Amino acid sequence: MEYRLLGKTDMKISVLGYGASPLGNVFGQTDEAEGVRAVHYAIEHGINYFDVAPMYGVTLAEQRLGKAIKGKRDKIYLATKCGRYDDNEFDFSAKRVKESIDESLRRLQTDYVDVYQIHDVEFGLEKQVIEEAIPAAREVVASGKARYVGITGLPVHYLKKIAEQVEIDTILSWGHYNLVADELDTVLRPVALRRGFGLLNSSPWLQRLLTEQGPLSWQSSPQVVHRVVPEIIRVCRRYGMDIADVALRHCLDYPHVATTISGMSKLRHAQKNIETLELQIDPTLFREIEDLVSLVKNRMWFEGRPENNITNVPAPEQSFKTAAKDKI
Repeated sequence: MEYRLLGKTDMKISVLGYGASPLGNVFGQTDEAEGVRAVHYAIEHGINYFDVAPMYGVTLAEQRLGKAIKGKRDKIYLATKCGRYDDNEFDFSAKRVKESIDESLRRLQTDYVDVYQIHDVEFGLEKQVIEEAIPAAREVVASGKARYVGITGLPVHYLKKIAEQVEIDTILSWGHYNLVADELDTVLRPVALRRGFGLLNSSPWLQRLLTEQGPLSWQSSPQVVHRVVPEIIRVCRRYGMDIADVALRHCLDYPHVATTISGMSKLRHAQKNIETLELQIDPTLFREIEDLVSLVKNRMWFEGRPENNITNVPAPEQSFKTAAKDKI
């Protein structure tokens, strides 16, 4: 297992991170005992960065992860989030940020987390995120209940805007570094280098779009992106490869993030992902994929409050409905 330093923190974290959202039945029903086996296998094979949030399964993922890491807390770095609690439940107030950590610590059965992240900042008022949520998270650090403060979200240009105004330790960007997108590199990396925060990548399969199984029903990439995926699958097959393995290996090879967080809830998921660390892929395959996606690269979508859509990326109708229900 390769380990990389996370920004200016003191944490050297595994290049493959454990995404605990599937433990909360986010992608289908998960057996709790199987989830525990997956967590233990991951730890035994060198994964030391675990990411979770109250939103995942409406606290279920935190509860299950807390049980799974009992007695193993000293072997991992643990990150959780605050601010988003369900699809349409948001609260970025200072009061809620400070309350949320205590709730998470109880569920996780620990007395601190390593990274405390403001979850999906694009759904909050910019002023409140900057002037309330992040300072409150710093108070949590001062109390000893967390060690570092981060933000997470989908729209990289908005994440950049927040990061340029306030001191943070990490940014978790999902969906923007994979086989069909690289804006984490072009938009966020220059700011990270200048301001010194660490970068975390998530969603290497883009909500299962980049798998043989196919995307989840709520996956929102434009249809032009969906249409190129069967072509990528055919190229991968010609090389004797599974697109999911190729997609993950592509992310693991990117040296400018500390980790790529991959969702796991079953033992076989953990085994397969860890096996990918040793996978060798013909560089010609990646070049062919680059040619295929050149015309659709970075064709993303927007989620969050409409005023935070600073690049006018098309937004699914449901995201506007969600933003309108913000509980600030």
